[in-house]
Amino acid sequence: MGLQADRKPPGGLDGLYGVQLAGRSPYSEDEAIKTSIMDSSAREQQEGVGMTRSLKIKQLWRQRPPCLKPIHCSLSCDKNVAETVANVVTSLPFILLGLQTPRKSLNTALYANSLIGVGVASSLYHTSRGEIRKYMRWADYTMIATTTLCLTRALRDEHPRLLMAASTLLLPFQPLMVTALHTGMMEVSFAKRASTEPELKTAHNLHRMSSLLGGALFIADDVFPQTPYIHAAWHLAAALGVCTCNKLLE
Repeated sequence: MGLQADRKPPGGLDGLYGVQLAGRSPYSEDEAIKTSIMDSSAREQQEGVGMTRSLKIKQLWRQRPPCLKPIHCSLSCDKNVAETVANVVTSLPFILLGLQTPRKSLNTALYANSLIGVGVASSLYHTSRGEIRKYMRWADYTMIATTTLCLTRALRDEHPRLLMAASTLLLPFQPLMVTALHTGMMEVSFAKRASTEPELKTAHNLHRMSSLLGGALFIADDVFPQTPYIHAAWHLAAALGVCTCNKLLE
């Protein structure tokens, strides 16, 4: 009787009819530990795979081609209050030119608004300080590239769609490349029309002079960063070039 009593599992349900309590298996705890170890190792393995994928993605992003990398530009202008004031004042002509640009179609209206955006972005950049300044410089360059893209469409509607789509996608990453491409296209269009329309020859000659002067000042601004007011002079040369370009839209 003593042996039978020892074999019975303790509990209040022992005497109930139809109820049978099974004793604990000596292997249940070991199996639970093994399952826990396997689950944790599986989770660690999944986390390791996720980290490896994340590292690969970051490595591929760092190794992306230069055309998809943001621009790096000089932030040396605006060394004092006088230079900042000069740069802001010489940014205002772009706003005035945008207000005076003919708005005969949607494309010309977009171009006119983008000129206003150039003046606003330039003013914000030159008045900014601290960490936000480099983002304002990027916005300034991107707005200039947007203006050249809009001018290309305003001068002519029949442009390859692939070229326009690629230029739009590259705007945030390579605004200088987009600016150079569409400025070149505008120069070709201006030269062709000036050769057939005598009333544009004077504007085209003035445009060529302002373009050469603006290019020289743009390079000098990077080569001689400590020389004051070069950037403001570049603003004026660029504004004169834009003013002559607007003759094509009249």
